[in-house]
Amino acid sequence: MLAVAGVAVLAGCGGGTRQDAHEPDATFPVAVLHASFTPVQPIGGTGRLVLTIRNTGTQTIPNLAVTVEGLNYRSTQPGLADPERPLFVVDHGPGPVSQVPVQGTGALSEGGDITVYTNTWASGPLASGRTSTFVWVVTPVLAGRHQVTWTVAAGLNGKAKARLSDGSVPTGHFVVYTVATPAPTHVDPTTGQVVAGPAPNATGVAARNYQRAVR
Repeated sequence: MLAVAGVAVLAGCGGGTRQDAHEPDATFPVAVLHASFTPVQPIGGTGRLVLTIRNTGTQTIPNLAVTVEGLNYRSTQPGLADPERPLFVVDHGPGPVSQVPVQGTGALSEGGDITVYTNTWASGPLASGRTSTFVWVVTPVLAGRHQVTWTVAAGLNGKAKARLSDGSVPTGHFVVYTVATPAPTHVDPTTGQVVAGPAPNATGVAARNYQRAVR
């Protein structure tokens, strides 16, 4: 099970202030209406992780946040300056694309809901009865069987807690298979459009690998 990152201290304009100074110490009921992640993804292809969360309580959630574990792994190769390596590259995270490049990457890829925590995204306050959808568009870069876990919180610092109707923490996981063989495409003879998957009567290694992966 995931734990949302702990309390951080940030310097404010008027001196040092706790980042969680105004986060209420309370529990906020939520419902997870939808959770999905593309189950089979070819290396270099595109996957979508989608979570839709509703505020089922009577009070506004201070800062709806989702922490995702399993998009990276820790390499044991000696001599690496940073042992964290991607399993999935986040092409676009939740929220609108920032017009300011992500620090250290020069890319506009993280989405507007990024936080100071590398694996947590937050969409801000969520009023009673409203829903928020988080979408990650990713590119898998390492073939294999991977488990990706998500956890919902009502704030970034652990004081504001999200809970399901049974009192449990809203969390779950996906098992995703990434395959080294690129996903085949073919031209639909009826529409003339390029569509995913091998042609109906296709043979060969790529077609067989694709069919095995999606079973």
